[in-house]
Amino acid sequence: MTRYNHPTRILVALDCIIFGFDGEFLKLLLIKRNFEPEKGKWSLMGGFLNEEEDLEVAAARILYELTGLRDIYVEQLQTFGKVDRDPVERTVSVGFFALINIDDHDPEAVKAHNAYWISLNDIPELIFDHAKMVELARERLRYKAALHPLGFELMPEKFTIPQLQKLYEAIYGMTLDRRNFSRKLLSTGLLIDTGEKNENSATKKATLYKLNREKYQDKFHEFWNFMPDTFLI
Repeated sequence: MTRYNHPTRILVALDCIIFGFDGEFLKLLLIKRNFEPEKGKWSLMGGFLNEEEDLEVAAARILYELTGLRDIYVEQLQTFGKVDRDPVERTVSVGFFALINIDDHDPEAVKAHNAYWISLNDIPELIFDHAKMVELARERLRYKAALHPLGFELMPEKFTIPQLQKLYEAIYGMTLDRRNFSRKLLSTGLLIDTGEKNENSATKKATLYKLNREKYQDKFHEFWNFMPDTFLI
């Protein structure tokens, strides 16, 4: 096999920014490292690209190892390649962000990796350039959630409109008008009324909806404009 004449060894890593929503707060799945380098410190979940592995396949593998989930929303974020970003060896990292229903993950897999869900408001100091990755992923999430309905990826199978509003308020850090938000969501045709009520509602029982998956998939890339134009990042 012909090879390029290049003696430099450069590793390719993948780091995954995994978002979840617990009904009140937007959270990030972080690991407290029990291995070197930077043992005892906080980081994103990551791993190295295998020689005969596509980037997307590697990202799916890493996410499955940590969460036990397949076929979740994953999007390539950016490549991070500063020469000194990893003090051990020259490593280029490709960042991916993922959205999951926080109740679906495998708690045993998370525990095995010494991982924890931490609110974005309480993120500890992270190693290397992981804080920058989180910042960019949050900006991307805010931008895309305003235009496309990917916020549904963070919700359980059945949900109420007030629960969905809490999610968007957590994403953007702002209070939304209840009537306008409800009117906008119902006008999309993405919601299916299950005919059920949320028995755990603190006030009157709210209607439980589920996502119209077929319409969601077919029209995902249309511009839904869930948020005011002036708030787009």
